[in-house]
Amino acid sequence: MSTDGSKTSPCETTTTTERELPWTSADLPDLSGRTVVVTGASSGLGLETSRALARAGAHVVLAVRDVERGELVAGDINGSTEIRALDVADLASIRAFAERWRGPLDVLINNAGIMAVPEARTVDGFELQIGTNHLGPFLLTNLLLPSITDRVVTVSSQAHYRARLDLDDLNWRSRNYHAMRAYSDSKLANLLFTLELQAQLTEAGSAVRAITAHPGVARTNLAKRAGRPWPALDRYLGWLYNDAEHGALPIEYAATEDVPGGSYVGPNGLGHVRGYPEIHQPAKSARDSETARRLWELSARLTGTRERIRVGPESRSEMKAA
Repeated sequence: MSTDGSKTSPCETTTTTERELPWTSADLPDLSGRTVVVTGASSGLGLETSRALARAGAHVVLAVRDVERGELVAGDINGSTEIRALDVADLASIRAFAERWRGPLDVLINNAGIMAVPEARTVDGFELQIGTNHLGPFLLTNLLLPSITDRVVTVSSQAHYRARLDLDDLNWRSRNYHAMRAYSDSKLANLLFTLELQAQLTEAGSAVRAITAHPGVARTNLAKRAGRPWPALDRYLGWLYNDAEHGALPIEYAATEDVPGGSYVGPNGLGHVRGYPEIHQPAKSARDSETARRLWELSARLTGTRERIRVGPESRSEMKAA
């Protein structure tokens, strides 16, 4: 809210330090007329983000693997929604989603993901976590980018601090698999992807912004579906964490407030585990522009897309050729 009690526009904001009260979903601007895609929107952070943005007036497209479940949860959302099938672990599903898209898209929120799961492969042969958390969103963003008018928000994690990203073995074919390390690598990849995406957007003279957000540590189904010891930690230490509603606040803030491209938004509490949205700095490894460029080139080869972005309405007709 502004000081006179009116809602701000999507391009107006006050910083956390200038506010007497922390930013919450009650401070969302009027989003009437705006369209947002949220991946993984049938539960957890994606559902809470969708709920808040729809309540603020946005038309929210819930992009989900399970359409029936998506329709069920959408029935409890107050606002304009639609359900579309999307599996970010399947390149064919991503291409089908993008090919069906028509018209402008204000905000893409790359939220869908998995955490610390046992070793497995996607249908395209990628290590499951790098495939789901990075390569899928990478392709989706590139294909939809000609239609995006405002910003791309990609959900990362503080786990990126523990990453040891190996671009010579991105898909864990020669290394001994370590579930949490693979997850951390994928979350570092999210930040490096955003770094390079923003660099290319700036070079292209585009006003579209690329932003990352993280929920701190949030109590969602992500931990419950992870391998040991995460379900136990969630059960006994969950009281320390953000709930899903509060964990979604940095995503909502990144999607609507006037934050600079390349920003990293997360909770403002101790260790950024919980709290309210603020911009802070990711690890040094996430600010390495050379590694970001190399990861982009590798991701483009693996997903069969371009090594340079295409933006603006004139590029929409080229989406199918990517």
